[in-house]
Amino acid sequence: MKEYRKKIRVGISVGDLNGIGMEVIIKTFLDNRMMELCTPIIFGSSKTASYHRKLLDVNNFSFNIINSFKDVNDKRANLINCWEEDLKLEIGEPSEEVGKYAYLSLEKATKALKDDEIDVLVTAPINKSTIKKQHDNFIGHTEYLEQNFEGNSVMMMVSSNMKIAFVTSHVPLSEVSTLLSKEKIIDKLKSINSTLIQDFGIRKPKIAVIGLNPHAGEEGMLGKEEGDIIIPAINEATEKENILSFGPYAADSFFTPNNLSKFDAILSMYHDQGLTPFKTLSFSEGVNYTSGLSIVRTSPVHGTAYDIAGKNCADEQSFRESVYLSCEIVKKRRVNFQLKSTSLNN
Repeated sequence: MKEYRKKIRVGISVGDLNGIGMEVIIKTFLDNRMMELCTPIIFGSSKTASYHRKLLDVNNFSFNIINSFKDVNDKRANLINCWEEDLKLEIGEPSEEVGKYAYLSLEKATKALKDDEIDVLVTAPINKSTIKKQHDNFIGHTEYLEQNFEGNSVMMMVSSNMKIAFVTSHVPLSEVSTLLSKEKIIDKLKSINSTLIQDFGIRKPKIAVIGLNPHAGEEGMLGKEEGDIIIPAINEATEKENILSFGPYAADSFFTPNNLSKFDAILSMYHDQGLTPFKTLSFSEGVNYTSGLSIVRTSPVHGTAYDIAGKNCADEQSFRESVYLSCEIVKKRRVNFQLKSTSLNN
């Protein structure tokens, strides 16, 4: 049976250094109690970390600067130097040069995850467009990690009152209906169902499915996708895959406390259909979880927030919750793995 470290190592990519990423990282680990939960390892630069610490006027905190994983201190927040060169920061402004180092941080953290130097990955927000100028195929964290690890990724937003995933994510709205299929919806339902069992310890998950059109198509009067694609997918998932899926529900009336309490997760048809109610109800505490992969990755739901960067007013709760959730999920996975191993050996 595999032996695990006594404390979970949380790898953290720094994201866009002109945004609020380093601020929420520093604020999160100012609380020494975080080190009782995990061992943080930030993939960045001591010079830029020092710059941000001075910008925030934080005098009672410093990272344990390391150049090798053998020097990790389990009682402190560690920062591994990924580059030595000076980097000019213009806080609150997008920069192609800063995008280069956001990608480098992610790249180094991903390699450490592959090499088992860290146990989970938490990513600070990036500006995709500044990275894309140098890496044309880069779409986002989710897609990047899917290319590097086993499994089919599903972007799942998690908070105390809902878990919501998407059939389509970062695509133009005009393409959503053409990308929907019965098979794709069933695949997403299977992935969500497995995630709820394996990563959240829910034995018989109930999943609500949201319709594509206003009023979930109004029996075909406002769109055919519900009758042609979504309902057949729900029926097949229920009958053949033994997944407790229900719907389709109208998006404009579904997101009430009563409805949310009845289901363990929600499947939305497209990005804004699900993210708008999620961020409205759970913005400060919400976490973006990349489910369906062989590794655990979480991220805060907010972006780079250039408008408040450097002003010492960013709320670190979403980032802190991302650290908490990553640790909880990897613990659940380990228990699940050990139970399966025990069952096979018997």
